[in-house]
Amino acid sequence: MTSAGRFAPSPSGELHVGNLRTAMLAWLFARSTGRRFLLRVEDLDRARAGAEAQQLRDLTVIGVSWDGDPVRQTDRGPLYAAAIDRLADAGLTYECFCTRREIQEAPSAPHAPQGAYPGTCRKLSTAEVAFRRSVRPAAVRLRSSVTEWTVQDAMHGTFTGVVDDFVLRRNDGVTAYNLAVVVDDAEQGIDQVVRGDDLLPSTPRQAYLASLLNMPVPEYAHVPLVVNADGARLAKRDGAVTLGDLAAVGIGADAVRRMILDSLELPADSLESALGAFDPAVLPREPWVWPGV
Repeated sequence: MTSAGRFAPSPSGELHVGNLRTAMLAWLFARSTGRRFLLRVEDLDRARAGAEAQQLRDLTVIGVSWDGDPVRQTDRGPLYAAAIDRLADAGLTYECFCTRREIQEAPSAPHAPQGAYPGTCRKLSTAEVAFRRSVRPAAVRLRSSVTEWTVQDAMHGTFTGVVDDFVLRRNDGVTAYNLAVVVDDAEQGIDQVVRGDDLLPSTPRQAYLASLLNMPVPEYAHVPLVVNADGARLAKRDGAVTLGDLAAVGIGADAVRRMILDSLELPADSLESALGAFDPAVLPREPWVWPGV
């Protein structure tokens, strides 16, 4: 399978300029290295009617193209189940009955990193598991043997982050993001992951999980976000930030694309023209403050 990069939006609403900027960067990273560029719809949670079609239209008009048909996580349940079964067969999972509140209020395990799951359900007896099953459904957690893991990132260099007994399948039966993304990337031949740097802290968990599943760890590039004037991550509450809202105030898709490429200090005529000048080593490392309209 030839190598590939990808963009993987969640269809929870319209893409804003921060999402579009990340998509354009993922496209530039992939195309500049001769990779295929794939689109995956991460619709396991928060899918809104019509959002996927709108997102695909917005990506097209901004100049982002992809190879093959988009895939949807909701069509890939058997792949996720098989991966969890493999981990379970190796003794690397356990059932967890904790509520979010119980986790927040539980004392941390000795020497555990801040924010790590405290291991409340890790050593439940068979009788305790049976009783708790009668009270509420279980999530499935990874039985981790490490507390941290190190990854290499094209934008951030060496990064070491927390690895705890994170959830693989929620108690409502939905596959957790960290498991799904690892399985999807490996199955699709994605060996380059470009995404917002707000996702960097979860990356060591994913790389560690890939190692347990004997799946390849991709090359990572976590790119700066777009932020508002207060330095907070851009959101739809910040005014006209989607292509639809910007068009309503007279700013078309071509103009938005030029603004994004200008923010990256790249030729702004088209994505193709930017590709010829693209060099990850000289990309801005700081967030782009959205100027607003």
